[in-house]
Amino acid sequence: MLDDTLTHVPGFRVAAIDAGIRAHFGKPRQPDLTLIAAEGPCTAAGVFTTNLVKAAPVLLDMARLQANPNAIRAVMVNTASANACTGDEGLRNAEQSAAWAAGALGVAPESVLVMSTGVIGTQLPMAVIQAGIPDVVAALRPDGWRDAAAGIMTTDTRPKFAAVRENGVTVIGIAKGAGMIAPNMATMLGVVATDAAIPAPLLQAALRQAADRTFNCVVVDGDMSTNDTVIALASGASGQHFDAERMRHFQPLLEEVCAALARAIVKDGEGATKFITLHITGARTAGEAKQIGNTIATSALVKTAFYGGDPNWGRILAAAGRAGVALDQRALSLWYNDLQLVERGTPLNYDEVKAKLIAGLPEIDVRLDLGMGTAEATVWTCDLSHDYVSINGHYRT
Repeated sequence: MLDDTLTHVPGFRVAAIDAGIRAHFGKPRQPDLTLIAAEGPCTAAGVFTTNLVKAAPVLLDMARLQANPNAIRAVMVNTASANACTGDEGLRNAEQSAAWAAGALGVAPESVLVMSTGVIGTQLPMAVIQAGIPDVVAALRPDGWRDAAAGIMTTDTRPKFAAVRENGVTVIGIAKGAGMIAPNMATMLGVVATDAAIPAPLLQAALRQAADRTFNCVVVDGDMSTNDTVIALASGASGQHFDAERMRHFQPLLEEVCAALARAIVKDGEGATKFITLHITGARTAGEAKQIGNTIATSALVKTAFYGGDPNWGRILAAAGRAGVALDQRALSLWYNDLQLVERGTPLNYDEVKAKLIAGLPEIDVRLDLGMGTAEATVWTCDLSHDYVSINGHYRT
């Protein structure tokens, strides 16, 4: 069970400071340089964007995790600049930032991972970052996780933090994400830390499964970032060792934290006023169910109908029909919460007033049964409001 009172994970110290990175780009000041530091070598795992245009920190972290996933010591995150589409200079800057952090921590340069979030196409302000690193190292403390969650925000309106502790093992996660969120790994920036001792291959498999069941089930706007990254770190400080058999006890803890972070991202979607859970049931395969759910979740017509509180269910069926999955429209049935609107492709004589009331709620469950099988999938999404256009119409300016 999630525990908001948890403040630290044994084996880690964390901090976030206002280093002046945002101010360098003319943005309002707030914490913009975050560091998660391990007291000893960690096993690590990562999942990354599948966008073919990858930011420099993504390329660096992928290479370092492939080369040495058993001795990661820190993750440093900057906001305001994504360090994406920045060429060889951007990659050199990512490496140099990691080297500076490593030097301040007294660890090997290749043991530090970096993440960046912000505007694409801007080089990192290296002098500002170099000056800020000693300060963020000096600020490290075991209970700095909530500060770190705030320190990695961009257009987020609130920090995203989740923690569980069970059977002597702690898992804490932080994430950022509010826009440019699409259902293909990883949809966000996130760090999950645990004091469990887990071999790197098992941790990688666990994170991949957790991501598929959580982060890959969220949609805000259908756009996939160049920087999407989730890193998992295992310090082993608890002394609890997990082999392949015992991982069945750890996996639910990891997925509970990841699911909480994923839902928090959708609820904080840029300009979002509604949180919508799409249950696609009666599919032939889970993959087909998710494909249909993702198509519905990214439909501007569906999302604007929810924003307006309009139970325009025809848009949902139309989106399902163009998802690229073979279906029979005469087998489709649809519910908003407990109110059935459609049965076997035909609208029922439902209560329109009740349908409008449900469509106007801040949280709505929508179930579409395809009538073709027993597989299912869940997708979390939000509405599309005027504020989303305003936020993204002036993101750089």
